[in-house]
Amino acid sequence: MAVFNEEEQQRIRRAIEDAEKHTSGQIRVCIEKTCSEDVLDRAAKYFHQLDMHKTKLRNGVLIYLATVDRKFAIIGDRGINKLVPENFWDDTKEEMLNHFKYGDLVEGIVTGLKIAGEHLQKYFPQTVDNNNELSDDVAFMDGD
Repeated sequence: MAVFNEEEQQRIRRAIEDAEKHTSGQIRVCIEKTCSEDVLDRAAKYFHQLDMHKTKLRNGVLIYLATVDRKFAIIGDRGINKLVPENFWDDTKEEMLNHFKYGDLVEGIVTGLKIAGEHLQKYFPQTVDNNNELSDDVAFMDGD
């Protein structure tokens, strides 16, 4: 399921790499066309399916987007959630939504990645042994 062309996928991948340069946080983007359940439940399902809960510091972040159903969510792992305020991702979601409502999905995702990286840097700065624990490729799912 290619929602984005190769150039757009590379742009998202570079944005993930850039976002992770100054943080030990691990970020993934997951895309599918439809979401037949609560968007947070669906994002949590893929969070586990992509093994994002297995990072050393439990500091994985998933940006999930269902393109046809126009739903999206940002979820963080336990290590993040125990340190950050409840509304931690609200400004990131608002900035992304500003692009999504005009149909610019890639720019919305790239913007979200940039902000997420800046936020994560405050709580999870880059370490000397900072390893990329998760793939930076966009995860395309088939839905159900």
